[in-house]
Amino acid sequence: MNYDTFIDQVARRAHVASAQAVDLTRGALATLAERLTGGEALDLAAQLPQPLQSVVRPLPAAEAADRFDAAEFVRRVAARAGVDDQQARDGVRAVFTTVREAVTGGEFDDLMAQLPRDYREMVEPALAPGATRRHG
Repeated sequence: MNYDTFIDQVARRAHVASAQAVDLTRGALATLAERLTGGEALDLAAQLPQPLQSVVRPLPAAEAADRFDAAEFVRRVAARAGVDDQQARDGVRAVFTTVREAVTGGEFDDLMAQLPRDYREMVEPALAPGATRRHG
C-alpha cells in the first residue's frame, strides 16, 4: 500500500480531513513504536510506506518496549495529533485497521501479540471477521 492510499484510508475511516489523518497516523504509529520491542517495530516499519517507516523505527537504544495501557496510548496519540481523546481513539482504530491491510504475513498478529488485552477495544475493527486483510 502506498502512502497516499494509507492516509486516504485513515481519513475515510476516522472521518477526518487528510491533514488530520496524517497527524493521527504519525501520532498512532509513533506511540505504537514506543509500545513495541525494537525488533517488532523494525519488522513493522519495513512493511509500511516509506514516509511512515521513520516514524516507527526505534532508536538504537530502544530495544525494550515501554509498558503502558490503552488509555495512556490514546492520551499520547491525542497529545501528538492535537486532538481530544475521542478523536484520538477513532484515529487509532482507523490506523490499526489500515495497518492490518498494509502488512503481509503474520506481521499484524505479531504486533497484536505484544499488546495487552485492554487494547482490544481499539483494535477490534481490525480484527473483525469482515475486515480486509492482505495475505502474503
